[in-house]
Amino acid sequence: MVQGILTQVREWRKREGSARRGSNSGEAGLLWRPAAGWHRLWLLCVLMLCFWSPAHAARVRIEKDAPPPPPPDLLLPAGRKLSFERTFESDQEVGRKRGFLTKLVDIVIGEPDRHRLMRPYGIAVDSRGRAIVTDPGAAGIHIFDFAQHKYKFIERRDKDENSLRAPQSVAVDAEDNIYATDSEGGRIFVFNAEGKFKRTIGSLRHGEGYFKRPTGIAVDSAAQRIYVTDTLRDKIFVLDMEGHVLQTIGTSGSQPGEFNFPTELLLHGNEIAVVDAMNFRVQVFDRSGKLQYMVGTAGDGPGTFFRPKGIAFDSEGHLYVVDAAWSTVQVFNQQGDLLYYFGTRGAGPGTFELPSGLFITRDDRVYVVDSYNSRVQVFHYFAKRSAGGEQ
Repeated sequence: MVQGILTQVREWRKREGSARRGSNSGEAGLLWRPAAGWHRLWLLCVLMLCFWSPAHAARVRIEKDAPPPPPPDLLLPAGRKLSFERTFESDQEVGRKRGFLTKLVDIVIGEPDRHRLMRPYGIAVDSRGRAIVTDPGAAGIHIFDFAQHKYKFIERRDKDENSLRAPQSVAVDAEDNIYATDSEGGRIFVFNAEGKFKRTIGSLRHGEGYFKRPTGIAVDSAAQRIYVTDTLRDKIFVLDMEGHVLQTIGTSGSQPGEFNFPTELLLHGNEIAVVDAMNFRVQVFDRSGKLQYMVGTAGDGPGTFFRPKGIAFDSEGHLYVVDAAWSTVQVFNQQGDLLYYFGTRGAGPGTFELPSGLFITRDDRVYVVDSYNSRVQVFHYFAKRSAGGEQ
């Protein structure tokens, strides 16, 4: 009898999962269902408890060990500090709090399948506060909407030349449209704010394309411009919103203003910051392409780079640079002086394993893509306090 009840519960879970996600949308999250369905499930659970034998009780999972404590706040000069806030890695973190009944079903038949980060790379946070994470390991893009308790997974497979193969960096425009580079396909994929495919950029009429390996991307909605690094061409392409090339910046080399495998790119005010990966530095240009300053050099210690990845600026104009090899985030001023760094290699809170993408919101929340730990970690930077004690 218990086996029959378990079968009915599994079928209910399967129907609920299909209703949540749909065949293509990938949307998940815990949703309320009609009361009659819950009444039936409640009756089934009561019957299960009545007939639960010690053999079935042995299937209850032992409560997991308490998670490791978060790292202590990093205290900085003038009342500044950096605090660890949270980690997220699956659609489970965006759902509403799970009730007793749902947890009971999980104990008996196991938790439902989850959409998890596999090998995430890039991240952007849109005007709604949604975290948009590219995942070349899953060949798709995750959208975590914590405010609305919603999750969506974007994928385009078996679509010929419009298949999304290896999404890398991601940016959003003023309307929260999503722009993601596909380094393998040599294109930029554009989706609307709800994740619906709109178009690709980078394919000419006869399909030859003009990107070899697009990586970093930034969108300036006010100026109607898209900026893209082509890592194999050692150039920045400046496009209009239709994808027409208006300008290129840079050439191959190691001199100031030249590139050797440029990767990530970021707009900051009137400046363009570019990770010049194999020259082990970040170069900052004005919008015309004139070099303003450089940060970093090759080395094996703090203040130097080995595998620079994501970049971002906080509200005070400090430049943050992820170094995947050192598993750290280093913070510099515009003179190139190292202010501080955080992180080390590991799997606990505040540690990283080959980190990649980086994004800082207007309220100084620092999102770090912890790629080989298959998660995103969130920190909060508190800026300098004024004389009155306010930040």
